Amino acid sequence: MENIDVGKVREYLLGLQDRICKALETTDGAARFLEDAWERGEDAADPLGGGGRTRVMRHGTVFEQAGVNFSHVIGGRLPEAATKARPELAGRSFEALGVSLVLHPENPRVPTSHANVRFICAEAPEGDEEAVWWFGGGYDLTPYYPVMEDIIHWHRTARAACAPFGEDVYPRYKAWCDRYFYLQHRHETRGVGGLFFDDLNEWGFDKCFRFLRAVGDSFLEAYLPIVERRRNGEWGERERQFQLYRRGRYVEFNLLYDRGTLFGLQSGGRSESILMSLPPLVAWRYDWKPEPGSEEARLYDGFLAPREWLG
Repeated sequence: MENIDVGKVREYLLGLQDRICKALETTDGAARFLEDAWERGEDAADPLGGGGRTRVMRHGTVFEQAGVNFSHVIGGRLPEAATKARPELAGRSFEALGVSLVLHPENPRVPTSHANVRFICAEAPEGDEEAVWWFGGGYDLTPYYPVMEDIIHWHRTARAACAPFGEDVYPRYKAWCDRYFYLQHRHETRGVGGLFFDDLNEWGFDKCFRFLRAVGDSFLEAYLPIVERRRNGEWGERERQFQLYRRGRYVEFNLLYDRGTLFGLQSGGRSESILMSLPPLVAWRYDWKPEPGSEEARLYDGFLAPREWLG
């Protein structure tokens, strides 16, 4: 039987949360993360145990709102979000832990970004079968005023993180990201993609865990150079209103499609921590379309459909 070391995964994830929060505070230069440690209460839908550390930073010089969460939840029955595609796991108890972050900058020239790395282990109801485990996660970029230099850097960093694990890994998980972060009712991607993977156990625990670390460790390398290049870009009310309008797409995806949001809510996770991914301000405008030839139209013309950014 393979040795599954949940303790090592937990240790890595807690350290990752610490490193990312420290780097974001340094980048912002003014705001600091506030931490809210929580435990699953008796009123949870499936109150077997666990909890987490929610960290939120608001009203910074760069980040209007940034959330970086760690959670470790133990439950008696996997929620539907985890078993819909794998019905053979229905009824199993589970242990799920991960780090999830969403960064909403104030300057519309700086893209929004999301990242998540997670590990789930599901036991058999009778306890007489081996546990089923898997890793998942990835990251994606959502620009409002896209710059090709930034997108190429983002995808090159993602490709480099995947390279030690095989030439086919980046193309597979890049394509999966394009499919996953797609708003079917809008016929557009949420942004310019990145990486997405789930149900990863084909390489064995040790190698899969190394891949999770490669993805988690590469996020800051992928994102912070973009922030530094765009943080002082000029913007005004027009750009702000477009940013708020496009943030509405972020809300639509997270509430309609996101498996992590559904898993968290269905498993009795803390609602405030799960929904911190939503932007602090957002605007909906009925049947709005950008002016042809405008900066805003450029996003629609070439950046909201899957494409090969690295050629």
